[in-house]
Amino acid sequence: MRPSYVRFPPPLIRSRLMLEVASELVGNPDWKDTQVRIQFRPQGGDSWRFCMFGSDAASAVDTVAKHEADIAIVNPGAVLAMARRGAGPFKEPLPVCALYVISQFDQLAFCVTEQTGLRSVKDIRDRRYPLRVSLRGQPDHSVHLLVNLVLEQLGFSLDDIVRWGGRISYDEGIPPYRMPAVESGDIDAIFDEGIPTFADWAFRLGMRFLPIEEGALERLESMGIPRAVIGRDEYPQLEADVPSINFSGWPVFCLESLPDSAVRAFCAALEKRHTLIPGWEQDHIDIAEGVQNTPAAPLTVPFHPAAEAYWRERGYT
Repeated sequence: MRPSYVRFPPPLIRSRLMLEVASELVGNPDWKDTQVRIQFRPQGGDSWRFCMFGSDAASAVDTVAKHEADIAIVNPGAVLAMARRGAGPFKEPLPVCALYVISQFDQLAFCVTEQTGLRSVKDIRDRRYPLRVSLRGQPDHSVHLLVNLVLEQLGFSLDDIVRWGGRISYDEGIPPYRMPAVESGDIDAIFDEGIPTFADWAFRLGMRFLPIEEGALERLESMGIPRAVIGRDEYPQLEADVPSINFSGWPVFCLESLPDSAVRAFCAALEKRHTLIPGWEQDHIDIAEGVQNTPAAPLTVPFHPAAEAYWRERGYT
């Protein structure tokens, strides 16, 4: 067989080979290492010049602030709002700004069994209830940060629940994977996001979503955490709308100091390739959703000026 002649520069082929293989691997359910960090440098360069980090946790903000990554992703948008204000876990304001917001509407849920008799999150504190809570096993997931902040505003903590005779378990997977433990009676509460993935199951088991009190919501809003409602329009099984906090949006972000040329290059690449992202083409995701400050893609910090200009020039805003 005649040897093939490669028409493209070898560096391009090598880089594309690695990127395409990585793209395939992260979509393989048997491949467990699905968080990606991509670094760029000139061919044969001495140091890496540019880094993109496909994260989801609040720690991604520190990674960008320390210049260990130039562009990263965090969920939810409330995390960036706190970073910009120097609130919550952030000791001083950080000049973070958005490039794009991946659309996903969600709220934080405090879901308990009917047998507990609990009617609100504050009720847990008032009754010193020995709740058996399942939390997300991923230790740096933002759900832990926001759960702790909500409880803090209400004057108690997960440690208090343990002191009252309860139990906190850190379980793998999103809530549907943990619902069998509710059915078996091993746990009686799930604190998590991803409500659409388990709400119907929870209602079948007679579970209740607990409201967060107005005073706590106001204090959380002052930190940059927007309120939300788990509503009867979406879940008619509810007795009434449930006030909670917003867990929506996956902002792609950077620092204000990122050069305009890098920002525009990123936005142009996203616009060109977004239909190749799994789920976007099948679900008919319109790229404009991520630049219009919608409930599912809230703009909790300003756009980088170059990103704002790019999306406006392209007619998306």
